[in-house]
Amino acid sequence: MEGRMLVAAGSLTIVSIFLIFGALLIHPFGVPNAYKMDQYIIDHTQNESGANNGVTAVVFDYRGFDTLGEATVLFTAVAGVILVFRRVKKE
Repeated sequence: MEGRMLVAAGSLTIVSIFLIFGALLIHPFGVPNAYKMDQYIIDHTQNESGANNGVTAVVFDYRGFDTLGEATVLFTAVAGVILVFRRVKKE
């Protein structure tokens, strides 16, 4: 039992340290440091993605995996709702 308590205390300590450092190193709210990324996207969208629309390039090219994940979650939710509300035939 004592070994389990040591492992639990060590794990809690490590997680707490990560959370504290993460909170201390987070980007401050309201500081416009994202201008660099905005300007990069505006300057390089046409060359890197071939899209004329910057929003389309961000959604489908720069953040494609994120968009795919969101679409998968939405599809799964719709499939779940259809399964819940389907009518069962009485025989």
